[in-house]
Amino acid sequence: MTAHSPTRWRFRRPSVIPGFGMALGLTLTWLTLLILIPLSGLAVRSSALGWEKFWSIALDPRTLNALRISFGTAFIAAIVNAVFGIILAWVLVRYRFPGKRIIDAMVDLPFALPTAVAGIALTTLYAPNGWVGQFLTPLGIKIAFTPAGIVVALIFVGLPFVVRTVQPVMEEIDKEVEEAAATLGANRFQTIFRVLLPGLAPAVLTGFALAFARGVGEYGSVIFIAGNLPFKSEIAPLLIVIKLEEYNYAAATGIAAIMLILSFGMLLVINLIQSWSRRRYGYGA
Repeated sequence: MTAHSPTRWRFRRPSVIPGFGMALGLTLTWLTLLILIPLSGLAVRSSALGWEKFWSIALDPRTLNALRISFGTAFIAAIVNAVFGIILAWVLVRYRFPGKRIIDAMVDLPFALPTAVAGIALTTLYAPNGWVGQFLTPLGIKIAFTPAGIVVALIFVGLPFVVRTVQPVMEEIDKEVEEAAATLGANRFQTIFRVLLPGLAPAVLTGFALAFARGVGEYGSVIFIAGNLPFKSEIAPLLIVIKLEEYNYAAATGIAAIMLILSFGMLLVINLIQSWSRRRYGYGA
């Protein structure tokens, strides 16, 4: 080969990320085995019902009421967790006080505690003769065996998702940002809502989405405190279990498919809002 002859050998440029192909292959394989195949099986089983039977299951009054209770209570609990999760994360990040490490560890308690134990404990507390319920009953407030009890249980299991999502982002916010806002004439209210919260918006939305998703599918901590009365406090996961116990697999599959579609749609909307907030405020870009 002369110096003026064209180069016949071309060498493949090394990847910027070493092992990207292997990591991507393992990720897709694991995702397929754990998520795509089970969801595909649910979709195939639901498609075998036919549109007429599927819509009859979806529009059944008991199904609609159970879905309304599941998604409604999960949405309310996620909103409550978003508000108080921000406050709790702020206290843990910004203040030092005796017992801070204990409170910080207690935030993760719902992760480690079995959901059935949580449900029994909450029922014991908020029952009409419970430690807390005995003081609420004379006031006409009933928590246990009502949708309000479901909200309480979902707040308990969903709070760590918001706190642990927002807390690391708060730790990265320098106090100089607040001081700069104060020097420019901003009061405390303006500093929180115009300076701090916009930067926390993506993290708050992520925590909200995680708490909401956990609440929609929660079962163990809810069935004890809900009362499980049809058309009053019956959640969709319990209705699926009831249909399975009745060997009505078609109805159980149809309800599960409806929950999957609704959950995916709401999470997609939340993710779109989260992406917009990141572009809008320049966080996480």
